[in-house]
Amino acid sequence: ALDAVASGQADLAMVSNIMPFREGVETVMPLYPTLLHVAAMKDRDTSSAAAVLKGAKVFAGPEGSASRLVFERFISLLHVDKSTFSYIAGTDGAPDVIVVFAPIAPARIAEFPDYQLFSMGRPGDIGTGNWVDAAVLLDPVLRPFVIPSLTYGAATPQAVVTVSVDRMLVARSELSSATVYDLINSVLRLRPPMSSRWPGLFFNLSDDFDVSHSSFNIHSGTQAYLQRSAPNVYERYSGVAEVAITILIALISASVAGVRIYHRYRKNRIDVFCARAIELRRSVSDTATRDERDVAIQAVRDLQAEAFELLADEKLAADESFQIFITLATDVIRQIDLG
Repeated sequence: ALDAVASGQADLAMVSNIMPFREGVETVMPLYPTLLHVAAMKDRDTSSAAAVLKGAKVFAGPEGSASRLVFERFISLLHVDKSTFSYIAGTDGAPDVIVVFAPIAPARIAEFPDYQLFSMGRPGDIGTGNWVDAAVLLDPVLRPFVIPSLTYGAATPQAVVTVSVDRMLVARSELSSATVYDLINSVLRLRPPMSSRWPGLFFNLSDDFDVSHSSFNIHSGTQAYLQRSAPNVYERYSGVAEVAITILIALISASVAGVRIYHRYRKNRIDVFCARAIELRRSVSDTATRDERDVAIQAVRDLQAEAFELLADEKLAADESFQIFITLATDVIRQIDLG
């Protein structure tokens, strides 16, 4: 299947997530979990994996198949010597151990009454650091799975501990993103009727599936589907823009307030000059001598000169207030001079 997709002969394929990485093959979505079934003849010693495999004829599918790959990972983890057992083909007689990494209908297992499923531990051992936990740690695509007792009738008199791996829908990388996006929508739309017909396969398929442990690259169409609810660039930065606009408005308001305060400060200064000019006018009485009047007139002119210097230094504004002061000072000089 992977060869057909990688070469472009097929657009889609269903493969186990334990298959090795291939260029040109990308993950579309997980479909259903696939369980590892290890069935042994009922007369074999099942106290351990080494015991059940000792001298056994094992059928585990062709070399390179998912069943063979998962099985060999486990015997490698358990340090089981491959020379203690032998692989046989399906036409070489009845095997002592059968390894199947695929969904199996209970009625199908009933056709093999001389076998029972081998358990890789006790259900209570999961999460306590046994070798199943070690296998999952070393290979994150694996997940521990418990097959309840009597699921397969006499083949499972007790609960069986095994592992599961997702069956993945993969596509060639050149397949358009729009096609993959629509395909995912169609599969999820058909999930209810598929679940009613095959509840063990599609019942757990969710809208927001996880492809983080995929053995292959993620197709761009899948990425687009998983990010369908993510905010776009405008929504993502709208909060930042709102804060920036608020800060900008605050800065503008502060600037306007500062300018107003500065203008008021300069107006207050010119008010001081006006007050001094009026005070000089009041200081000269009608009976004042000519010399006293000349002194007062010179003081008003000095006040005007000081105001013009501040205007040149931009410490006073050339506005109506300044013009009022100049007019006032000129009128004061005239009044003092005429008496």
